[in-house]
Amino acid sequence: MRQTVSNNARNGKPARRVLFYSHDTFGLGHLRRSRALAAALMDGDEDASAIILTGSPVAGRFTFPKGVDHIRLPGVTKLADGSYVAQTLGLDIDEVTSLRAGLIRTAIEEYTPDLLIVDKEPTGFRGELLPSLDWLRENGTTKVVLGLRDVLDEPEVLAAEWERKGAVEATEKYYDEIWVYGMRDVYDPTKGLPLSQAAHDRMHWTGYLRREAPDETPPAEEPYVLITPGGGGDGAAMVSLVLDAYEQDPDLTPNAK
Repeated sequence: MRQTVSNNARNGKPARRVLFYSHDTFGLGHLRRSRALAAALMDGDEDASAIILTGSPVAGRFTFPKGVDHIRLPGVTKLADGSYVAQTLGLDIDEVTSLRAGLIRTAIEEYTPDLLIVDKEPTGFRGELLPSLDWLRENGTTKVVLGLRDVLDEPEVLAAEWERKGAVEATEKYYDEIWVYGMRDVYDPTKGLPLSQAAHDRMHWTGYLRREAPDETPPAEEPYVLITPGGGGDGAAMVSLVLDAYEQDPDLTPNAK
């Protein structure tokens, strides 16, 4: 058994280490959120460092703040029927999940983070995070946090998904805190989930995450419709429908951008 290393005794330095887990099967939202959090947590602490574990196929195109790096997990692709396949390796989905799980655990054991922030999925992609969470319970001093965006899904849909994945049990068992990136008086994304009062007591509402402000542009002179499917790939159908509408009726107003 690997000897547990005290985070406060690493090379005589108490430098803070934060590890982010972001399953990222497709899209940009999870990676951008982890990157924004990492930047905020590293700000003003030159000795701190962070690593983002991500399956995003475009992670290498991003720049990361000082003190922040990333580890690219083997990618997976979601098919139309809801199943997943390995993106490039030619492995079956169980093999690639096992490989990802091993990489995650190795990163945790070697990096020995003070804080692990798990984005959205309490058990990870297809349960790949569970071996590492079990290991941390037995060996680590790492604080484990579940980070949730302000809107997840309709309560009934989310409850069924979390039941299927064992996510409620994992949240109760492994997580020291739950951070919700929003405001409770606007919306509670955990509504409908059978979380215990103890889990609710560990929940903290952070407010909305600040991002880099874009360059100011003058407002449009005429009204227009702005189509924004977000960073995911499932907005293609929506954009296609809008384009079809404007192609069928060139005089359709207001203009779309």
